[in-house]
Amino acid sequence: MADGIIDLEHLVKKFGKQTVLKDVNLAVMPQQIVGLIGPSGAGKSTVIKTALGMEVTDGGTATVFGQVMPKRPLLSRIGYMAQTDALYESLTGRENLKFFAQMKGLKKAALRESIDHVSHVVDLQDDLDKRVSGYSGGMMRRLSLSIALLGSPELLVLDEPTVGIDPALRRQIWQELDAIRDEGRSILITTHVMEEAELTDKVALLLGGKVIAFDEPAALKAQYQVDSIENVFLKAEGEFK
Repeated sequence: MADGIIDLEHLVKKFGKQTVLKDVNLAVMPQQIVGLIGPSGAGKSTVIKTALGMEVTDGGTATVFGQVMPKRPLLSRIGYMAQTDALYESLTGRENLKFFAQMKGLKKAALRESIDHVSHVVDLQDDLDKRVSGYSGGMMRRLSLSIALLGSPELLVLDEPTVGIDPALRRQIWQELDAIRDEGRSILITTHVMEEAELTDKVALLLGGKVIAFDEPAALKAQYQVDSIENVFLKAEGEFK
């Protein structure tokens, strides 16, 4: 693998005596949406955290924009949404967006425009001036996603971004992700929603600490002789066991 926005080569990550990632190889190329799927506990979030330098590798290499993370100058080029919301609940949604936009270095004029855009993408524009402590879980997920989208980052890394979000809004969010990809930016997304995996450019299936399949959705369905990514997942998991 070379010239990827994200490049993971023979990645190994251990927690004590448990080896969570055994030999992960994965690349996210420019202008590409890559979906990472796998059963709960497979290590999807660990792949993301290791790639972004939140966890130290025990073997192999992980680079973003050709550099080992964390690298502070690169953070403004990356929009990250964790699986667990990290929000200031005593502040309003707008105040959260302003804070994170300033952290990303957005100037005043761009800040206002960016907040307006991302709040519409996640349908939070009417709730921005409410305290986050009064938000539902789904609203918090939508606010976290809008924060990741701030400033038009070159790379989006989204860990289960549509959990708790209704189907109509999920469709709207995917339209935005497609537009982001079409602008030349890149996205790595984990998801439990197999219909979403069908919408990616390439799907990586993580099982047993390894990426056992990585290809376009249509190619994976042909390879496993099934009609959906959900059935690819089920068949691969059955064969692995």
